[in-house]
Amino acid sequence: MASVPSDPAPAAAPPGFVATLSLPVPVKIVVAGPFAVGKTTFVAAASETPPLTTEEVLTQAGETVDDLTGVRGKTTTTVGVDFGRLTLRAPEPSEHPGAVLYLFGAPGQERFRLLWEELTYGAMGVLVLADTRRLDASFDVLDLVERRGLPYAVAVNHFDDSPVHSPEELRQALDLEESTPLAVCDARDPALARRMLIMLVEHIRELVQQ
Repeated sequence: MASVPSDPAPAAAPPGFVATLSLPVPVKIVVAGPFAVGKTTFVAAASETPPLTTEEVLTQAGETVDDLTGVRGKTTTTVGVDFGRLTLRAPEPSEHPGAVLYLFGAPGQERFRLLWEELTYGAMGVLVLADTRRLDASFDVLDLVERRGLPYAVAVNHFDDSPVHSPEELRQALDLEESTPLAVCDARDPALARRMLIMLVEHIRELVQQ
């Protein structure tokens, strides 16, 4: 898991972003994706506070229910909810207090489907993580998000052995609409992780303004 600075400065939002945001100051964001896509790492990297994690060591018994195809190096798994927080401050000059993102990392296994659905209540949007080694594993999550009717963006987490594809190829493979934000990131990098969240919140703002 990526190390997180104990007291990093709040991430700066794009000019004009928070000042016109028609959302409440606290913003609930769900970080979703299939098993072993990097959600715990992402939340830890993006959070400005030490994250709450619920990871446990994978056991031999767990191999019968968790598909480790393509992710044989994984040794732990989330068995509850990961939680983090990120403050987006308004650019100066502005009297707007900014927004605080409360990040809820959802477990990716099918057996946690009920928990995933509960987490989406009250959420303003979902950041879906995907892995080019197993793009088809993201379809169920995308279907759940779309059925919930929640705004979402897709962050493709790049691993060292990930095949490289253009954004256009990824969008086509995931059957995403042109209006759905998509970008490639490294979930271990705090700056890139926070940029993905800003991408999502900008998308939410645009939908609210429409």
